[in-house]
Amino acid sequence: MKIVVDAMGGDHAPGSIVEGVVMAVKECDVEIVLTGLSGLIEAELSKYEDWIDLPIEIVHAEDVVEMHETPSKVLRGKKKSSIKVGLDLVKNGHASAFVSAGNTGAVLAFATFTLRLLKGVDRPAIAIQLPTLKGYSVLLDAGANVDCKSSQLFQFGIMGHSFAKYIHGKTTPDVGLLSIGEEDSKGNEVTREAFHLLKNSHVKFIGNLEGKEVYKGNADVIVCDGFTGNVALKISESLAEMIGENLKLIFMANWVTKLGYYLIKPHFLKFKKMVDHSETGGAPLLGVNGVCIIAHGGSSPKAIKNAIIRAKELVEKKMNGHIRDDIESNLMSGKEPFWKQIKKITFTPDKEEKNSDISKDSEEDKS
Repeated sequence: MKIVVDAMGGDHAPGSIVEGVVMAVKECDVEIVLTGLSGLIEAELSKYEDWIDLPIEIVHAEDVVEMHETPSKVLRGKKKSSIKVGLDLVKNGHASAFVSAGNTGAVLAFATFTLRLLKGVDRPAIAIQLPTLKGYSVLLDAGANVDCKSSQLFQFGIMGHSFAKYIHGKTTPDVGLLSIGEEDSKGNEVTREAFHLLKNSHVKFIGNLEGKEVYKGNADVIVCDGFTGNVALKISESLAEMIGENLKLIFMANWVTKLGYYLIKPHFLKFKKMVDHSETGGAPLLGVNGVCIIAHGGSSPKAIKNAIIRAKELVEKKMNGHIRDDIESNLMSGKEPFWKQIKKITFTPDKEEKNSDISKDSEEDKS
């Protein structure tokens, strides 16, 4: 299997990217295509004596997308960037997947315009894996879409359902909608409509989830808009960092606490591994017609290696095919998408009921 990796993407590119690629090709059966400034890539690869024998190919890309650049500017002015060149290789069938730790907005924009969207999907979503008391949950969207329609939240639920089923191995994933209360009346208009769409779908919908439920593991899939999901992700990352730093201070306080640390060290390292984002490597961009993994900007070589492994897994398990089948076969009926039909069925009677109540009140007033 051949996977494209953006060598110029990330805070520590190309050094960390190339090191992660070398680790990946040595540990798993995969071929890598590195896109970017060929001179810099070759300079990094030359640090490894045996690199010439490794299944690594270099494709030159003259433009580099900086982390601060806006997606609109990049789309117009950097069509020969390492991101665009890499995604073109996937589109043309030269490779099976694309991995980048670069500018998230640029990757999202180029992936959408180059690979296009799967039929029945309005917008792609970034799916992140969260550790919980019961294993792992998938949350989406984690930042691709700041504002969403109810139909798009519904689509995120279907894509998350497929991911939890075929990647996490959940036979019947529990799907929940992140909101401000458990009652179906809670939330804004978009979440209330999404509630009814998911409730009337084929997935196992368990209703609304409050923020305090996220890490309990009662839901295998957590659906939200990209604004909410990204805020939740960043808060979680900062909380984990704060807890880690405070635990260090506690364990290093005196000889008793140091002894306690050495006694629980194996269990502590196991927990640290579970909450370490570098273990998953990156987040898949679900909904585009191709496998695309977006890694953290500050990814370590280990994170890049695991992002490549995750990309390989999504290709092998035919993730996009499952999403396509789930949406096209089960949710499309006749000329209109399922969610539009459900919206008519769900909300029209309520409006009629409300209008009849108003008419009744008016008649009473007249009398």
